[in-house]
Amino acid sequence: MRDYQKIYEEWISSPLLADEEKQELLSLKDNKKEIEDRFYQDLAFGTGGLRGVMEVGTNRMNRFIIRKATQGLANYLNKKYQSSSVAIGYDSRNHSIEFAKETASTLAMNGIKVYLYRELMPTPAVSFAVRYFKCQAGVMVTASHNPKKYNGYKVYGEDGCQCTNELANKVLEEILSLDTFKDVKVGNYDELVKDGKIIIIGQDCFDAFIKSDLKESIYQEKKVLNLIYTPLNGAGRRCVTTILKEDGFNNVQVVKEQEMPDGSFPTCPYPNPEIHEALKLGIEKLIEEKADILIATDPDSDRVGVVVNENGKPHILTGNEVGILLFDAIYNARKENDTLTKRPVLIKTIVSSDMANIMAKDLGVKVIDVLTGFKYIGEQIHLLEEKEATDDYLLGFEESCGYLSNVDIRDKDAVNAALLVAETANHYKLEGLTLLDRLNALYKKYGDFKTALLTYEFPGLEGVQKIKDIMAKFRSDNIKEEIKGIDHIGDYKLGYIFFEDRKEEINLPKSDVVKFFFKDNSTVTVRPSGTEPKLKIYVFGNGQDRVDELKQLFDEFIK
Repeated sequence: MRDYQKIYEEWISSPLLADEEKQELLSLKDNKKEIEDRFYQDLAFGTGGLRGVMEVGTNRMNRFIIRKATQGLANYLNKKYQSSSVAIGYDSRNHSIEFAKETASTLAMNGIKVYLYRELMPTPAVSFAVRYFKCQAGVMVTASHNPKKYNGYKVYGEDGCQCTNELANKVLEEILSLDTFKDVKVGNYDELVKDGKIIIIGQDCFDAFIKSDLKESIYQEKKVLNLIYTPLNGAGRRCVTTILKEDGFNNVQVVKEQEMPDGSFPTCPYPNPEIHEALKLGIEKLIEEKADILIATDPDSDRVGVVVNENGKPHILTGNEVGILLFDAIYNARKENDTLTKRPVLIKTIVSSDMANIMAKDLGVKVIDVLTGFKYIGEQIHLLEEKEATDDYLLGFEESCGYLSNVDIRDKDAVNAALLVAETANHYKLEGLTLLDRLNALYKKYGDFKTALLTYEFPGLEGVQKIKDIMAKFRSDNIKEEIKGIDHIGDYKLGYIFFEDRKEEINLPKSDVVKFFFKDNSTVTVRPSGTEPKLKIYVFGNGQDRVDELKQLFDEFIK
């Protein structure tokens, strides 16, 4: 273990710290536990970039960590390209705009052309801007749906996709070679803008982004839907309301308390559209106004939550259910308008509902299952593009409320998804049905498949080891004796599915994931979160009783 106390003292003595930053560290001098947590490691840079609590320290998000990561990115770009450019965006979180300006300034000081959004924008708008301006990389300052104390730094490659393992490792190599205070180029943001080294993105790119998502419309029908929308005090307001209005939705009401950007998220401490608490105000307005559906987007507007008003009672759809509904709607719409190709493709993550695979087999649709993380879906779209087969692509989705039908973008897109959800709900309303009616019809046809997510948080250094110990326990030789009914096991870290008498290779990158396949076709997938100190368990089974049984079984195993 490194000498975190020594590093703590080096930070305190740095003349680059502002007075308030130094005072923050001095206040910890008698708190060895906190000093350890802040300095025992550098904040991990991986395929998700950086994400952490906004405080001073090497294991935290702050301007020095942002500068160092950006210098590493700049070094990588300058070694690979003769000239390069980077598109940058930011969301509504506290310090997001400051971190974005720090990123822009360091890149510009390294001779890299910078395109910076004038205002907060959704994460997918950065993916779009990378391709629009033909950049070599992109950076989005966001911690997505995390609580207010977090912020993050997402990196995109020149294809507009989140950085892959190869790119992340190369950037990390550059970062590790740097001294936080001595090796980073820092410039004056205002002067760099004045000198034209940082270009502020104008209306043309915004309009092109909306137009690109608008072309994903699947139903050009009379709009009769009454819709409630909440951006959860995030970056989605302008884009989502604009695209809905341009598509003809005139009965859209926004939840006032959550309409304007606010990084403190005063009405929902955990601004995640998967969570009931975040949807509470929207649900109240949904019922009060007797509207048809509620759409919620998270702070960086890449995730969508959906609630259906079912005869005066709110019904929250899971991320898997929305994915199934959108897959069904896009397939049927393209079949009706004769744009369905001979080899249609659905891309989903291995932790998302296997009901989509069952439907796809019936419909003649190829399913590509990828590891958790939308970067892997974006990667598959890129491979389709190389084969000139993007017309085959129907939808990419993950269970955590992420969806994309637009091949111009390579990350999940709540603007795109909000349009698709609204049009699908409107389509069924014209037929006298709700989204829930259609979902129940699909369950009746294919099976009553339900899903659930168990999440366990293990903070601090001890938490890291605890998660490793639990994963080792799931991989133990006697696991079939401890958890009854397992037929075979997929270990994505070893790269094999282990049957009783044989093993089959998994053709995916290595990842710390274990998937249990039960004899009744239920599955349970276990993985550590890539961005938070959490362990996640994904349950899939036929019927709610079976799902509840598996939840209890694995909860008891963990505890």
